[in-house]
Amino acid sequence: MATIISRNVNHLRYVNHCLRQFRISPIPSPLLADTTPLRPLPLLQSSLAIFQRCLFGTSTASVNPENQASNSSGEANSGNGKHSGGSHQSNESGKPVRGGPVSWLSFLLLIATGAGLIFYYDKQKKEHIEEITTASEAVKQGPSVGQAAIGGPFNLIKHDGKHVTEKDLLGKWTLIYFGFTHCPDICPEELQKLAAAVDKIKEKAGIEIVPVFISVDPERDTVEQVGEYVKEFHPKLIGLTGTPDEIRNVARAYRVYYMKTVEEDSDYLVDHSIVMYLMSPGMQFVKFFGKNNDVDSLADGVIKEIKRHKK
Repeated sequence: MATIISRNVNHLRYVNHCLRQFRISPIPSPLLADTTPLRPLPLLQSSLAIFQRCLFGTSTASVNPENQASNSSGEANSGNGKHSGGSHQSNESGKPVRGGPVSWLSFLLLIATGAGLIFYYDKQKKEHIEEITTASEAVKQGPSVGQAAIGGPFNLIKHDGKHVTEKDLLGKWTLIYFGFTHCPDICPEELQKLAAAVDKIKEKAGIEIVPVFISVDPERDTVEQVGEYVKEFHPKLIGLTGTPDEIRNVARAYRVYYMKTVEEDSDYLVDHSIVMYLMSPGMQFVKFFGKNNDVDSLADGVIKEIKRHKK
C-alpha cells in the first residue's frame, strides 16, 4: 500500500510540473498538503487532457533541457525543490531514473546516419578498385615494365672482328646470354642448353632463333678468345666483347650483375647473373629464363612467348 501511495504521489507531482509548464494551476493533493500550498483547482477536463499528454510524452520531457529548467524553477517556487527533485530522480526501488526510451525520430536519424556512412564507404571502395583496375589495364595495354627496363643500344665487337650494334639483330628473335670464356662449369652448361633449345625450337615450330653470347670479362676475353669459344657450342652462336666501359654499359642496360671474385695470381672468376633474355625482332625485351629451365622447358617457353607475341 505504501508503494502505491508513493507512486501516486510521484505521478501527481509530475502532473503538477506539466501543468506549470502549460501555465495551468497544479492539482492540489491532500498527500502533499504538508509541503505544498493549496492553489485553485482548474477545470477537470483540461487537467485530464494535460495529464494524458504528459503521460504519453515522458520520453520527450525527460530529455528536454527546457523542461528540466522549468522543473527546477517550479520546485523552487513551491518551497519543496529538494524533496520534489529527489522524487523525480529515483523510482520506487530507489534506483535513479535514466530517462524515457529513445524517440522514433532519434532512431530514424541513427539509421539514416549509419546508412549514409555505409554508402559513402562502399562508394569510396568501389572507386579505389576501379582506379586499380584501370591502372592495371593501362599497364597491360601499354609498354610493359620489362620493355622499358631491360635492353637498349650497345656497340660491341663480334667474334669475327666486326663492330655490331643492336640494330644488326633487328628482324629476328634473339636469345642473349652473359658469361665469360674462363667460366669452369656454369657458362658451358648454359650455352649447351641454349644451343640445344635453338635447334629444338627450329624443329618443333620452325622458328629461327639467333643465339648471342656477351662477355662480362673484357680484360681476358679478346675477339680471338671469344671466337674460339663460341665455335664449341653452335655454328650460329654470335660472340660479342668490347672495352670495359662498353661491357659495363650493355650490362647495365640489360640489368646484368657481374663482379670479379677470388684472385689467385693472374687468374680469377667472375660472379654474374645466370639469365637468358628473349628479345623480339624489334629488340624489345619479352621474357627472361633462369638456370632452373632445362632444354625442353626453355624451348617450350620460347615458343609459347613467340606465339603469344604474334597474336
